[in-house]
Amino acid sequence: MAHPIQINQCPFCGGTEFVKGYQGGYGAVAGITGLLTGQWLYHVICRNCGSVVHSYVDNPEKLLNRCDRRKNRPYGGEPASYNPEKSS
Repeated sequence: MAHPIQINQCPFCGGTEFVKGYQGGYGAVAGITGLLTGQWLYHVICRNCGSVVHSYVDNPEKLLNRCDRRKNRPYGGEPASYNPEKSS
C-alpha cells in the first residue's frame, strides 16, 4: 500500500532525497492486546542526514479492530478488582 503523505523536504537538514526502511520482529507495532501478530513500522529516512522524518503502519485498521474487540477490558494501572480500603 502506498502511503498518502508526501514528504518533499527534510525538516532537519533540507534534504530532498529519501529512502524507505522498516522495523519488524520485536520492533513491530501491535494492538493493545499484544497478541502474536503485529505490523511492520515503516520509516521515511532522509538520505542526507539519516533522520527519520515520518513513520507509519500500512494497515492501521488492523490495530484498531483489535482494540475495539477488547475495548471493555481494563488495561494499565491497577487491576479492576483492586480496592485499597479492603486490602490487608
